[in-house]
Amino acid sequence: MPRHARIDIPGALHHIICRGIERRDIFCDDRDRDDFMSRLVEITTITSTRCFAWALIPNHFHLLLETGLMPISSLMQKLLTGYATAFNLRHRRQGHLFQNRYKSILCQEETYLLELVRYIHLNPLRAGVVPSFEALGDYRYCGHGCILGRNRSLESWMAMDRILERFGSSVKESQLAYETFVLDGVAKGHRSDLSGGGLLRSTGGWRELHSAREAGICLNSDERILGDSDFVDFALQAAEENLEAKSWYRREEVDLQKLISIVAKALGMERDEVCARGKHPRHVQARSLLCYWAVREIGLTATLLAKFLRVSQPAVTQAVERGERLVAEKGWKLRELVERNL
Repeated sequence: MPRHARIDIPGALHHIICRGIERRDIFCDDRDRDDFMSRLVEITTITSTRCFAWALIPNHFHLLLETGLMPISSLMQKLLTGYATAFNLRHRRQGHLFQNRYKSILCQEETYLLELVRYIHLNPLRAGVVPSFEALGDYRYCGHGCILGRNRSLESWMAMDRILERFGSSVKESQLAYETFVLDGVAKGHRSDLSGGGLLRSTGGWRELHSAREAGICLNSDERILGDSDFVDFALQAAEENLEAKSWYRREEVDLQKLISIVAKALGMERDEVCARGKHPRHVQARSLLCYWAVREIGLTATLLAKFLRVSQPAVTQAVERGERLVAEKGWKLRELVERNL
């Protein structure tokens, strides 16, 4: 059967599982693990991709990421290609390092965020990488220690606010409640219900789903999604609309040059002012609008924009965030502006 396309929408939560080819080790020592984490931190920071949970096991890894300025598929391609190349050079090997296709599951945040954080962070214990639950908090290559405040080097990188705020009003109180929550998950063992399937797994499997359908209850399911029926519907529709929008811009040949003209007209300025460098509020506003529409609407990469504007990738990331606020304030819709200029 042909593979389903990956699903991604802005702000989506993804549980990513990637294994070594033939289940071989992809991390041989701490130098490998440090190299991988350095690449992961860099690319997620540049693209404003938030990480809620992570764990490195010798032959695989788990990540829980929220889509930022770059589609998760593009981010993973860059991360895996760069790491595999460095790993092969260092260990004097050739060929594929990872299985042909990593697993990426779009997840319903409110229902599954905490369950996935617990499941992912218990992986080193289940795999025997650490000898006890107490030792898990000191394991450097898992997000559990970051949340507990024991891994200072990565605390500021990891997105812990949305996790800890669910456990208490103070950091210390939240950390203690979080640790108890994770400890309670040890007895649950492997959670096959957290590996995708939309409502299918939420309802307990195909038998329950079939019974529901026989009773006239219409339920949606998709192996690429972990959530209830409404969330499956929403995710599929949003992904389809996002794809359709980008296809429409391509058909109408809305490229970077046309986008510059649209920004200039929207702000009542000349084309050459849109990409002008400097901190003049007018120029900052124009660059922000250009970056937001280029990245979020027509799908250009932050790397391409950084080269074009001769700025850093973090500067593009900040511009996109400013542009998003500006569009919300003004109520501008790119497609409507494009149609006026056709």
